Amino acid sequence: MENADCPTEDDPLKRERDGLETGTATDLRKKGVLGLSKRTHWQTALFFLSLFLCLTIVFAFSFIIPCPVRPQYSITWNRNFAGAAAAYDFLAIEDANKDKVMDVLFVLKASEGSLNNTCGGAGLSSPCVFMVAVDGTDGQTLWERPVNSELNWVQCGLGEDSGRNWDCLLSHSDQLSALDKHKGEVRWLQPHPVGLRSVAPVLSVPDLDGDYVGDIALLASDSVKTQLIFLSGKTGSQIGSSAFLNSTQTANHLLHCPSKGSYYLLLQKDTGLYGLGLWRPAAEAGLKVKLKKDKHLEKMASTSTGLVPVYLSDSVEKVLRTNEADDSSDLLLVTAQEVVLINGKSLQPLWRFNITSVLSEPSFGYFNKDEIRDVVIEDHAGNGTKQVVIVDGKSGRVLWEVNLLASPNSPPPASIHTTNTYSVFMIWGLFLAGRNSSVELADQRRSYMMHPLHSQVLLESNNTMDNIVAFKATLLERGRHAAYILLTGPATEGAKKSVELSKRKLKQDVPGSTVLPLGTSVVMESAEEIKEDFNRLRFSDN
Repeated sequence: MENADCPTEDDPLKRERDGLETGTATDLRKKGVLGLSKRTHWQTALFFLSLFLCLTIVFAFSFIIPCPVRPQYSITWNRNFAGAAAAYDFLAIEDANKDKVMDVLFVLKASEGSLNNTCGGAGLSSPCVFMVAVDGTDGQTLWERPVNSELNWVQCGLGEDSGRNWDCLLSHSDQLSALDKHKGEVRWLQPHPVGLRSVAPVLSVPDLDGDYVGDIALLASDSVKTQLIFLSGKTGSQIGSSAFLNSTQTANHLLHCPSKGSYYLLLQKDTGLYGLGLWRPAAEAGLKVKLKKDKHLEKMASTSTGLVPVYLSDSVEKVLRTNEADDSSDLLLVTAQEVVLINGKSLQPLWRFNITSVLSEPSFGYFNKDEIRDVVIEDHAGNGTKQVVIVDGKSGRVLWEVNLLASPNSPPPASIHTTNTYSVFMIWGLFLAGRNSSVELADQRRSYMMHPLHSQVLLESNNTMDNIVAFKATLLERGRHAAYILLTGPATEGAKKSVELSKRKLKQDVPGSTVLPLGTSVVMESAEEIKEDFNRLRFSDN
């Protein structure tokens, strides 16, 4: 029997209904595909429109806010100040024209400056002292400021994080002048306290008079007494009265922070190095500001004088910070017989190193990877020679040494930090190996570079310099542009030699340098490979 539900040729209505249903399904599928196609086109259009808008914004801002252009600088420059009578042992590295390249500030004596400023035009007798700022990129004069001719001392870098609108303080004749580093403007001029001959360094102290500007303190001493005076960092006026420190003559001094917020004077006397809480002279001067005390040090202070004995010796020559930028860093003490590293917090000795006689101010750099500053010492070795020694900052043991001819008036050692944690060390003298006579070479002086990864060789520059007055190795840009600045001039005032200021890029000396092996060390690399390693060095801020 046939199934009645199955369509047959004799059932046309059934076939028509089925055909209608089939056509309706097909149409629906066609409409769905068409709708999806339209949505896809709209999404594509929106994507490209968004992309176009993004690219438009990027290109617009690329023209509105262009990429910063780095200043163009000369690899080397040299300025000759032919009319200058003398130059002073002072160089400061500051960004004077705000171009992010460090500039050079120095002082010379002349009758006329390079910008047509004269002593007579400033109402001063001739010759007078000019403080000058030159551009670190090309050596051109940025500004110059004439002051009275009797220069006692000058110090810059006093405007950092203090709220002061000046950066350099000059003591000249009987006056104190505070100068702005950007234009050389005199922010304030005050007479020097009567009967007081102050000495550098200037002490940067907290705000003592409540004007929200950091103040300064000057120390002065003679064979009878030592006194401290506080000056307003804003106006230069004296704050309170002079404070007498119950001490005889002080040869040197520093302001140190053994703990956060506590300030202590370090006084170098003929019997040793002593500490004194700043709160004591501030109270004696009649200042009502509360200064923090260090409980550990106050326990060791004398009940009569308030002095804290740090190192007792009758031959203390100098005290230095291992890090000039940190007023709580460890301290290096130089005596006639030894060099002593002192802990910056406890003021207790960490290690001692015996010496014969230190010839120049020690410097600091990184010889190994322990991230502790090592010490470079020039020790007298007899017969006109010196021993340059790098001492481990952690243990006090010798890391490296070399003997050089001790040329007169040689600059102290210096170093510049690199990105691979080591420093490039720069020393002056004359390497004697292979040279015939030290007598005829006594007046010659060369500069040398040494890198700890090539410590078995020296790179000797073939440049010779006459009568170097001041020298500084530094970075002229943040993390780059390692260079050294030289100020040369007449050995005596009035001698027939002009004052010259020059800058040389450190790597500029590498191609023409001579690679000198030290001792019997076997040097595996060729001279060209060693020079190439020096040329590939990248520098870093400490």
